[in-house]
This record gives sequence, C-alpha cells and structure tokens, in this order.
Amino acid sequence: MKLNLKEKVNLQKKDWILIAIIVFVAGLAFLLHGFIGGKGAGCVTVKVKGEIQGVYSLAEDQVIEINGGTNILKIRNGTADMVKANCPDKLCVNQRSISKNGESIICLPNEVIVTVDSSENSQFDAVTQ
Repeated sequence: MKLNLKEKVNLQKKDWILIAIIVFVAGLAFLLHGFIGGKGAGCVTVKVKGEIQGVYSLAEDQVIEINGGTNILKIRNGTADMVKANCPDKLCVNQRSISKNGESIICLPNEVIVTVDSSENSQFDAVTQ
C-alpha cells in the first residue's frame, strides 16, 4: 500500500477536542508567563566589600538595612532605591531607582553595591566614554 500525501486525514471529534485543549493550554501558559513571569521576576543582589550580603526579590516590598545601618535600601513596586546613607556625598541616595537587568546603585564610601538580576533589560545597551 502506497501512501499518497494528497489523501485527506480523517480526524474524529475526539481528535479535534484534543487539538483544541492543547492550543488552549499553550495559549494560557504564554499569557501567564507574560503577566506573571515577565514582570517582577527580578531580584537585587547586595554586596558589601565585595561579599554578598543578601539577594532580595523585587516582587516583595521591603526595607533592607545594609552594612549595619550605614545604608537603607527600599524595594517598592518592582524597583529598588537607596533612601538613606551616612556617606558624605550621598550620591547613592541621589541615583534613580533601579529595576532592569544590570542596573546598579553604588556607594563607594561604604563599599556597597546593589545590582539587579532580571529578565527585563535596561534601556541602555552600552556605556561609551
């Protein structure tokens, strides 16, 4: 028996139901990933003197005391912001909030680095001099 590609494939009602269920589940998984997984999936890594002090989720609003209270980091609405520091220039406090992959807040006098690890990329591709 030779197989002819032009022959119609006879799908039964059960086959169509199975195909519909598979397409529905795939679409639902795609939408859930877009709404849940795509946003708020990042975290911030806090390093003091080059050593990791902690890793915190951007999805959970919290206030983090860093380096014995020399710096205060506030995570709210998926962004991290240094709200207090005891350094003289307070450049870290004046930096904008961070939320995208690779963004960071650095406090040189207190040797604190806060970096975002996320699936969402920054609006900047590179830094030039």
